[in-house]
Amino acid sequence: MAVLAAALGLFLLVNIVVGLIRVLRGPTEADRMLAAQLFGSTGVALLMLLAAALQRPALLDVALVFALLSAIAAIAFVRRYWTRREMTAGGDDGGA
Repeated sequence: MAVLAAALGLFLLVNIVVGLIRVLRGPTEADRMLAAQLFGSTGVALLMLLAAALQRPALLDVALVFALLSAIAAIAFVRRYWTRREMTAGGDDGGA
């Protein structure tokens, strides 16, 4: 069980590194936001893995808070992106 948990933890850490590369190279803001969502999901998975491996159920509560914050961040990004897009489209229509 310990070997499996360690392998899963390593896999999740590799996912974070790949996501970090996407954040640095992401051509668009949406790519960067999706990579940030990957951080949130991976962080939740790591906390759940640690909770199971260390027999610490309190880490599940922390994972739940991370999941909620990740969802709120995604909603905030979409609202901001959508508002900016509408303002840009409105500016183009007003000049025509």
